[in-house]
Amino acid sequence: MTDTLSQAPTSSTSARIVTEIPGPRSKELHERRLKTVSAGVAATFPVYAASAHDAIIEDVDGNRFIGFTRGIGGMAVGHTNEAVAQAVADQASKVTHTLFAVAGYEPYIEVCELLAQHTPGNFAKKSVLVNSGAEAVENAVKIARKHTGRTEVAVLHHGYHGRTNLTSAMNYNMHPYGTGFGPLAGSVHHAPNSSPFHVGLTGAQAAERTITFLEKRVGASQIACLVVEPIQGEGGFIVPAEGYLPALVDWCHANGIVYVSDEVQSGMARTGTYFASEHFGIEPDLVTSAKGIGGGMPIAAVTGRAEIMDASHPGGLGGTFGGNPVSSAAVVAVFSEVEKRGLLNEAKRVEKVLKPALLDLQTKHPVIADVRGIGAMLAIEFADPATGKPAPEIAKSVQTHALHAGVLILTAGTFGNVLRFLPPVVITDDQLREAVAVMDDALSAL
Repeated sequence: MTDTLSQAPTSSTSARIVTEIPGPRSKELHERRLKTVSAGVAATFPVYAASAHDAIIEDVDGNRFIGFTRGIGGMAVGHTNEAVAQAVADQASKVTHTLFAVAGYEPYIEVCELLAQHTPGNFAKKSVLVNSGAEAVENAVKIARKHTGRTEVAVLHHGYHGRTNLTSAMNYNMHPYGTGFGPLAGSVHHAPNSSPFHVGLTGAQAAERTITFLEKRVGASQIACLVVEPIQGEGGFIVPAEGYLPALVDWCHANGIVYVSDEVQSGMARTGTYFASEHFGIEPDLVTSAKGIGGGMPIAAVTGRAEIMDASHPGGLGGTFGGNPVSSAAVVAVFSEVEKRGLLNEAKRVEKVLKPALLDLQTKHPVIADVRGIGAMLAIEFADPATGKPAPEIAKSVQTHALHAGVLILTAGTFGNVLRFLPPVVITDDQLREAVAVMDDALSAL
């Protein structure tokens, strides 16, 4: 294990560009990719990783990048976290797979115990472990339908839930996630969301708008579940107005609707709490988690009220690799790392350093229309200062400039005019400031 970890680029914590981007080795790998990898798999950056540690990714040409992508939220504890890597190695030497439904193992049970302990709500909870965030959302819908005997699914504008048939139908953006893949699943209804920057409504006003739409368009008695990202991810890190989510939860409970918090991107220490729902004082009936809980290993979960989770008949939930013992061991290590290293506070530290720096950028560059987010889940939105219209070309230009300066940043937002920052919470203050300086240079060059 030590030999593997020693390959990680720990000798430097700064960005370093030593070749053109992409470098010759990355170009070579990309040519091989084009011959055998489906064109449907995106290639956001033209570089190929050789090693990574904490917030630094080193490509095959020796270029080092400060990563604000974190596997789109998958690496809260940092790349190649030693405890997680060791737990994976130890478990792989014992049992790699049995199928939990055939021959169980302790790590699966440990994960369910940890999720019951750390998801919001002081009530009995149970979980089912699956492979991905989209699979978790699909199972949450299945469970809600089984529990309620209802068919209809409600989601919010600008939400994102996955790329399977059902979750593609649940996404606000049909393109590119559902384009040409139809017919998609039916019985999905999209209601207006709360977005303080875009629509100046209070939480109560926004909730009334959402609820009125669903009651008139669908009928509360027909809805099995309302699936909500507490902070919308792909939609542009939209933080709802105060009081919005509690009003939705109250409405759901008054009408027998299962409230589902999709915490695939916002969960697991990302916002300074274990799950972002905690910031809004809500107790979801079901919580979906993935990405950050696995520390880089593929695993996801649906966790919720025991009576709802037990609605399914035996055999109705699960899958061949769901809760794989190696991935489950990684989850246990991640939870341990969050506790031992105080990573909830580290996420808060990231906000204290990065958010003021982004606000300073906003005062200097009028194209930054909004700065928002919580913890280590922050974003800036670009708009034309004269017209107020979205400016995706600015976001793309800054992203490209940053790439060539050694910083990896993802775009987001319905119009692609948002840059989102998902660094590992172990990123250093100096790395945060270095990345902001790169963005400042990019915006000044415009």
